[in-house]
Amino acid sequence: MKIIVCAKQVPDTNEVKIDPVKGTLIREGVPSILNPDDANALEEALALKEKYPGTTVSVISMGPPQANYMLRECLAMGADDAYLLSSRAFGGADTCATSTTIAAGIRKIGGYDVILAGRQAIDGDTAQVGPQTAQRLGLPSVTYVQKIREIKDKSVVVERQLEDGYEVIEVRTPCLLTAVKELNDPRYMSVKSIEDAYKKEITVWGEGDVSLAPEDCGLKASPTQVFRSFTPPPKGKGEMLSGTIPEMASALVAKLTEVHAI
Repeated sequence: MKIIVCAKQVPDTNEVKIDPVKGTLIREGVPSILNPDDANALEEALALKEKYPGTTVSVISMGPPQANYMLRECLAMGADDAYLLSSRAFGGADTCATSTTIAAGIRKIGGYDVILAGRQAIDGDTAQVGPQTAQRLGLPSVTYVQKIREIKDKSVVVERQLEDGYEVIEVRTPCLLTAVKELNDPRYMSVKSIEDAYKKEITVWGEGDVSLAPEDCGLKASPTQVFRSFTPPPKGKGEMLSGTIPEMASALVAKLTEVHAI
């Protein structure tokens, strides 16, 4: 079985700040990490590799050259090989253009049985790239996968997470599955595996390598663009009420009445 994992290098959003004047993310000095949901997708691929002998795991990502550090982390976790789609032509891509590029890269790798991706990236939270990639490849997809129950000869049985439970779905292969954090706990890298990861080569492809014209990717192929990013202004300090419960209830009703809230 051949598994391809889609991964993205993202800024650690616990550290991200927004320029109040420009309305853009301040990325300088912000550490980059493997997108958490993609780490769950990779972990599941590696668990399947251990369960089914002969399985290989490839990781593919679209990003700037420095994304190779994230891909080496994936190799250190246990992936067999890694591919980086990197070109100035890919810059400014929305989910539509991103899925076009990733699908082209996956098509070039070929021979896959299952594609795994994270539910969404923490720097965008759109949850669109995975399903869009499946659509461009003509594959069935299941989102919000919380458990892979069984892999059969030509299908996969999974649990799809719902707000109040889950549903069991059997989907034919090849297919694309997006993972949620409840799927597993990603493993840690060992010192030896990190050393080995830096001995491996990462394949880097530009638009020509995956048969895309410059106008088919990046900003030129993006029908949507972010107009502005901003941090909501902080709310004013709340007012604490004191006294007995009836006294506080009465005071609250009076204040809400005063501002015409009730």
